[in-house]
Amino acid sequence: MKKYSKSDILEMAKKENVTYIRLQFSDILGNIKAVEINVSSLSDALDNKIIFDGSSVEGFVRIKEADMSLHPDYDTWTILSFEDPSYGKVARLICDVYTSYGKPFQGDPRYILKKQIRALNDAGIMNFDVGFEPEFFLFKLDEKGQPIVEPIDDGSYFDLSPIDGAQNIRRDIAMELEKLGFVISTAHHEVAPGQEEINFRFAHVLEACDNLQTFKQVVKCIARKHGYHATFMPKPIVGINGSGMHTNCSMSDAEGTNLFYDANDPMKLSLMCRKFISGILRHARGMAAITNPTVNSYKRLIPGYEAPCYVCWSDANRSSMIRIPASRGQGTRAELRHVDAMANPYLALAVIIGAGLDGINNTKEEELIPPVYDNIFSLTREQREAQGIMNLPENLKDAVKEAKSDPLVYQVLGEHCFNKFITAKNLEWEQYRCLISDWEYKMYLSK
Repeated sequence: MKKYSKSDILEMAKKENVTYIRLQFSDILGNIKAVEINVSSLSDALDNKIIFDGSSVEGFVRIKEADMSLHPDYDTWTILSFEDPSYGKVARLICDVYTSYGKPFQGDPRYILKKQIRALNDAGIMNFDVGFEPEFFLFKLDEKGQPIVEPIDDGSYFDLSPIDGAQNIRRDIAMELEKLGFVISTAHHEVAPGQEEINFRFAHVLEACDNLQTFKQVVKCIARKHGYHATFMPKPIVGINGSGMHTNCSMSDAEGTNLFYDANDPMKLSLMCRKFISGILRHARGMAAITNPTVNSYKRLIPGYEAPCYVCWSDANRSSMIRIPASRGQGTRAELRHVDAMANPYLALAVIIGAGLDGINNTKEEELIPPVYDNIFSLTREQREAQGIMNLPENLKDAVKEAKSDPLVYQVLGEHCFNKFITAKNLEWEQYRCLISDWEYKMYLSK
């Protein structure tokens, strides 16, 4: 990440003819919010003088505590090349949220992640790198410009044009991301019709989460420019694969040595890595409401569509929730395969780090969870339970119940964010529970 000063940013804004700046932050559900200013107010913004009404943002504060301030992270200064430059260029700064008393806001997702990063550093883990693999669907629009559940094509894994109808859109997305400083590794059609994947280089966990928010924004904007709608909904169409967001994690010390690698271990994995994995697995059910936060998330986590349903790990088995890819040495990492892109990345990584640290600090060697090499989908429930393999929650209601019973989730999120998040998810479930679906009409209307 580049290091900028206030004078650097003011000079770049003038040189690049920037006239408009978005001061961005994320609410607890992961939605990007922004306060927009003219370049004439940029100096004040860089001095943390921009105030906004926090009572109007999901999960933030009460009316009597409404005034909040935005503290821009100078290093996130980016000129948004995909915006219309007719009246001057548009730039953005990602901000931390502070109270009117000049203190970090306890419900700011970025601040919650920063607390876990400090906990890592206190444990001697100086770097936690993350590589996201977000999948998304491209759908057509109706005559009113509204999205309809009709994929852009009938393509499948690695298909090319003309079967792949999104080739030009993916290329344009990748090119725009590269203009913003992303290093694109792969871009291709995924398994399901209209499903796409674009992968970009891993980064330090905070920068990676910032990048993911930017990625989602760019994907949606470029898709719309082409006349399509991009969605990160985990399971938009029944009967085909859903969209996940494999989350690759690795740790290193101050010298950059990969802490997950041990050349002398039969699996080439360090004890720290095994403890980290054990911590994640022990808290997987409690974290699920954060890593898979919507009603629709649990319609992806079912057998038969390559998504993990069971809490286990392996260095070879792709049906497991955590997989250790074959690369060893500096490339040793843990791939968490259950996370989906509807998750607030800051909160998801905060609970992942918290669970991993709990495993590192509190797991004895004899308590390590062993890897699984069976095809888990072929086992009966009794066989899985005999091996200690639990299911992930099967719906959002159960996930919320598990979150409330796991003290670590409360500890990581803090009282304010935890309570607001649980309230929002309870409301979401209640709204869903009261709906009558087309399936019910087909099944029962004429009975």
